[in-house]
This record gives sequence, C-alpha cells and structure tokens, in this order.
Amino acid sequence: MLLNLLIIDDEPAICSSLTFALEDEYQVSTATDRETALRLLSDRTVDCILLDLNLGSASGLDLLHELKAINAEVPIIMMTAYGTIESSVAAMKAGAFHYISKPIHLDEVRVLLKKALEYRELNQQVKELSAAIRQTNTYAGLIGNSQVMRELYDVIERVKDIPSNVLIMGESGTGKELVARAIHMEGNRRHAPFSVINCAAIPETLLESELFGYEKGAFTGALQRKVGLLEKSNGGTVFLDEIGEMPLALQAKILRVLQERVVTPLGSLEPREVDIRIIAATHRNLAEEVKKGTFREDLYYRINVIPIHTPPLRERREDIPALVEHFLTICANSMGKPRKTCSPKAMNRLYNYSYPGNVRELANVIEYAVALSRGQLIEEEELPQVIFQDKLDRLQQAEAANGVHIPVGTSLEDAERLLILHTLEENRGHRRKTAHALGISERGLRHKLKQYGGEEK
Repeated sequence: MLLNLLIIDDEPAICSSLTFALEDEYQVSTATDRETALRLLSDRTVDCILLDLNLGSASGLDLLHELKAINAEVPIIMMTAYGTIESSVAAMKAGAFHYISKPIHLDEVRVLLKKALEYRELNQQVKELSAAIRQTNTYAGLIGNSQVMRELYDVIERVKDIPSNVLIMGESGTGKELVARAIHMEGNRRHAPFSVINCAAIPETLLESELFGYEKGAFTGALQRKVGLLEKSNGGTVFLDEIGEMPLALQAKILRVLQERVVTPLGSLEPREVDIRIIAATHRNLAEEVKKGTFREDLYYRINVIPIHTPPLRERREDIPALVEHFLTICANSMGKPRKTCSPKAMNRLYNYSYPGNVRELANVIEYAVALSRGQLIEEEELPQVIFQDKLDRLQQAEAANGVHIPVGTSLEDAERLLILHTLEENRGHRRKTAHALGISERGLRHKLKQYGGEEK
C-alpha cells in the first residue's frame, strides 16, 4: 500500500508537477491554501508533508504550527524559493523535519521523503516500546506496575516536554527525586543539565549563594566569581527538593526567577536571562504552610502548575515483589555477592509490612537481609526485627479494637489467624473492610484466608 503524501503550495503548477513525479511512489494529495490543508490533514491519514514556506499572503511557518497541533508526529519538509539561514532555523525550531530550496531537485526530494518516513517509523517504534515498557515493571528508573504507578507514568509522559513548573508531593521515601529525574530524562531537555538542591540540607546562609552564585568581592571570602546552580543549569531542569523548608526571603527571589526568567548573582546589579524548568518537591502540605504564613502564597501557585502525587508503598503493595527483586540485584552487585532470593515466608512478611519509610525503607530492609543472611535463600527470621514489631503492633491494635482475647503464650501465627477470622466475622465476610481494619491489602487477606483455611464470603 502506498504511503500518503500531502503537498501544500499556493502554485497549482508546482502541486501538479510534484504529483506527476511522485504518484508512482506515494498516494498524493494537494492543497493550495491553508483551509484545504488543515481539512485534508484532519480528514485522512497523512504520512508526510511537503509545505511551501510562502503561501501567498499566508505564512508557511504559521501553518506549520497548526499542522503540528493536529498531528505532532507527521514529518514536514519545508520548501521555499527564498532560502535563508534565518528561515531555515525558524522552520526547524518550529518542528520541520528538513528544509529544501526551490528550484526543487526531484532526487533530493525523494531522498528527504525516504529519510522523513524512516524517522517517522523509528519514532513510532520508540513510542510503542515506551508503552510496552510501561506495561512491565519499570519506567525511566521507576519500579512498579500497579494502577497508581501506571497513572504516574502516564502523567510523566504528558508533561515531560512542556515548560510548565511541576510540584511533586508525597511522603518521605516515595521517590520524588526519581519522578523529577524521569520527567527530565524522558523530555526534550534530556541533553541539558539536571541539577538537584536539597533546600533542607543546606544552611540558609549558603543556600542563596549556591542557587544564585556571587561576584568576586561580594562578601568576605568571595575571592572569585562563582556561577550559581540556576545559571549553570541554563537550558535544563532544576529540582528544588524540600522546597517547603526554603526561607521566606529566598522564596521571594525564586519567585522572581519564575516570573522574569532572570537570575542576579550576589554582588551584581546585572540580571542574567535563564531558560530553566523548575520541578519542586515537598513532603509538607504547602497549602497549610501558606495559611501558617511560612510559605508564600504567590510562589505556591507559581510552582503548583502541575501537581504530582507520589503514592506511599502501602497503597501499591502489588509492586513490592518487583521492588524486592530490584533491590536484591542492586545489593548483590554493590556487595560483590552472588544474588540472593527470599523464601516464600520472607516474601510474605515483606509484602504485609506497612513501610512507614516507604520504598527507601524497603531498600534498607533488603540491604540488611542481604548483608546478614547466611545462605543464598533469605529466611523470614533473617529479616530485621522492625518487620516483626510492625506486625505485633497491628495485632495489638486489632485486639484492642475487636475485643479478641489472645492468651499469653499463643504463637504469633495462631494469634494472627484468630484476629483475621474474628475481624472477617465482625465485618460479615466483607473482605475490603476486613483488610482495611487489619491494615493489609485485599490480596494479602486472600492469601491469609487460604493459609488459615478461612472461607471467603
């Protein structure tokens, strides 16, 4: 089947001659005006476009933007009799695949069309591969295939190429920096710097100079000029971790950067333009901090253009096995040991732990187990004690809530069985309510019921 080529030129003779020359290789459609071109692209499949830069009184560059808005993937080759460096650069910046000057040489057109279609095919393969990867357990350094993680991957895909500021919110240890890095590395700024600064880890007196830099002699000890992180990251992304800890005075200066896209080093009166994308992160509720007066309201609305929430591990327990396998591999490599595995009982214990420290805590638990376990199989008793204490705490809470008497000396397994079956009975067999009351997932509850011989109603 022939691929579809759309030729847009205000001279009917050029449309006719190109159609005659290329109709054996392509299914050719032509348009001599903007309205026809937009309609044809909207109504049918178009694999490639030849677009004249000058369409009478209309601008080919303006039409290029409109065509890309309809179909961002279609490669567009610009044609003009007025070839200049400026117009070439403008066309390429606007998304043109290539640029060709009139009079047109058909051999050159054929080569460019072939390359454009190869590029389109490669782009499609990359998109399909990215989609396939998101169906597995990983995406841009993030691990997990739960529903909440797939939704997170989809958000990253939609925001990675736009300049809007992003605010990542979530508990400590949920991977906020990994999300910020994924947005940068998957987006069109990937070849520019990705700079990270933790606003809570640097003393207030140093934070401003780290961000904005300073001129020689700006203060005692400033023996030479220092380029700040914001200026150094020009063209790239700056990740402001724990922005909720930033002092109010510095918040005002960051606001100016966001509003005017300039930075002024300490000791200088000359602002310098910067092209940076700001991604901020916090474990705090910034809306509440605004009410308290500890965070500027205008800055909050500036950085909270696109809010992203990183889910706690307890809300995506189905990702725990994949994360465990990932950390087992990392620990084996870093410690120079053969890769270990977890016994079924150990994995079950890991699955049902609540992880107040989230993914970071799981990584620490696996590192502990790999370091101290004696064999290649990590047994349940070789996990850190916090895993077991968490379970005891939940059993005690459930006992207090449900009034179940557990005699002294009852094994932990028998106590758990009594509480699960009693809680299931109290909730009239409703598994979701039972799982919620016990602080475990429905999947974990099903496993326990099967293990203890309880009936699922």
